[in-house]
Amino acid sequence: MISKEKLLDFDATVVEFAKNELIFSVQQQALFYYQIKEGVVKIYNTTDDGKEFTQGIFETSQSFGEPPLFGNFPYPASAIATEKTTLYRLPKAAFFKLLEANFDVHIKFTQNLCNRLRYKSMIMKEVSVHKPEHRILALLKHLKAESKVTSDYLVKLTRQQIADLTGLRVETVIRAIKNLEETDDLKRIARKVYL
Repeated sequence: MISKEKLLDFDATVVEFAKNELIFSVQQQALFYYQIKEGVVKIYNTTDDGKEFTQGIFETSQSFGEPPLFGNFPYPASAIATEKTTLYRLPKAAFFKLLEANFDVHIKFTQNLCNRLRYKSMIMKEVSVHKPEHRILALLKHLKAESKVTSDYLVKLTRQQIADLTGLRVETVIRAIKNLEETDDLKRIARKVYL
């Protein structure tokens, strides 16, 4: 998203997180811009009865957790490293200076936030009114479009991640994927799922 040179020019630090280490928690005040140098981060909420809902999964070069920086409100979800992860961390004030000094970065960043809002809107509709097969297919089509893959798209998510992103149980995801295979909406090759 933002080049490492620009981040470092504005005094970003590089911080490491172990697998399953918390980066920030729900209701914590947002003080930093985070961008993944290497690794994977999951943004999630946990219900009172312990059920987890994944808001998003972010990988190398992606940023996460920015809306509270702009809106000056606490994080509405928690972030955890799902594998050993290295991040660029830039203090909030320096982040805004970077955006002010680099209009092209600001525009690209705004476009990225708009795409995330579109995704949130789409997934909320899918989760609230559609059958499991439709929810899964909508999620995977969105991920394929975001990756700009025009041929067969390899689904890199686990069944558990798909369940967490769609509000389904893993067993339901497994059944739905089998149903989608039977209707030729998905295919499985060597235990991997393709769209």
